[in-house]
Amino acid sequence: MAKAVAQPMDDTARGQTLGKAFTEAACVLRQAGIETPELDARLLICHAAGLTHEAYVARSRDELAPDVAARLGASIERRVQREPVSRIVGAREFYGRSFLVNPHALDPRPDTESLIEAALDLVESRGWRERPLKLLDLGTGTGCILITLLAELPQARGVGTDISGAALALAAANARRLGVAGRASFLAADWLDAIGTEFDLILANPPYLASGEIALLSREVAAFDPRLALDGGPDGLDAYRRIAARAGEVLAQGGRLLVEIGATQADSVAGILRGAGLKVDAEQGIRPDLGGRPRSVVAGV
Repeated sequence: MAKAVAQPMDDTARGQTLGKAFTEAACVLRQAGIETPELDARLLICHAAGLTHEAYVARSRDELAPDVAARLGASIERRVQREPVSRIVGAREFYGRSFLVNPHALDPRPDTESLIEAALDLVESRGWRERPLKLLDLGTGTGCILITLLAELPQARGVGTDISGAALALAAANARRLGVAGRASFLAADWLDAIGTEFDLILANPPYLASGEIALLSREVAAFDPRLALDGGPDGLDAYRRIAARAGEVLAQGGRLLVEIGATQADSVAGILRGAGLKVDAEQGIRPDLGGRPRSVVAGV
């Protein structure tokens, strides 16, 4: 079936429409065990044809062009191998904005939007929205955390760090694409090791999986996200220890550190931060995601 989609110009496929190609693509994905076959097929056919969803609906009876068929077939084959749709189309939506993705950075997750909400809630509660805040995003990857906050806080400026030069180039491209490049800079650094300036907000979504857990992940994650962005060491907490060790030196007076965590790590991460001399509020220091699971820890000096 996948070959029929990839090679539509044989006698059985000649005259195929976009709508028929969508139906066949969804069938292939369903048979391959993909959880959302219709959604994935729609996204892939829109990408292959260069159409928005609305344009696809309006043109679903149009004949499938050979070049579109070839692109769609190749995309379906990649998805059958469990490559995420975002990596096939080269973009992922995060907090209402489209971010370029590539193999050098973690694919942005909806869970991380909870970190954005925690930061914006903090800014509002402290009356900081109109202040020229200085933001630091550790392990920036695609830049989705820093760029989103700069877009939401037009008076803010920020720095994104990463140990991967390729990730930094991707983040810079996203900053240009989303109109915040004039207020963002990107720096090669291993967590806080090269940071000397003070910041009002320090944010991080560090690797927090225990090394032994990575083999248990879905292929979509284990095979396509960089291991450096997943592997948090034997207990999943190595990055938090590194960050906590210097965070107090880099936070400005009254500043806050916000870190994303795994759902079972709240107490452990809060303990690491407190052990490094940071303050984690007993009631407001651990923030839940939309599902009510602990998702971020907020600390200050």
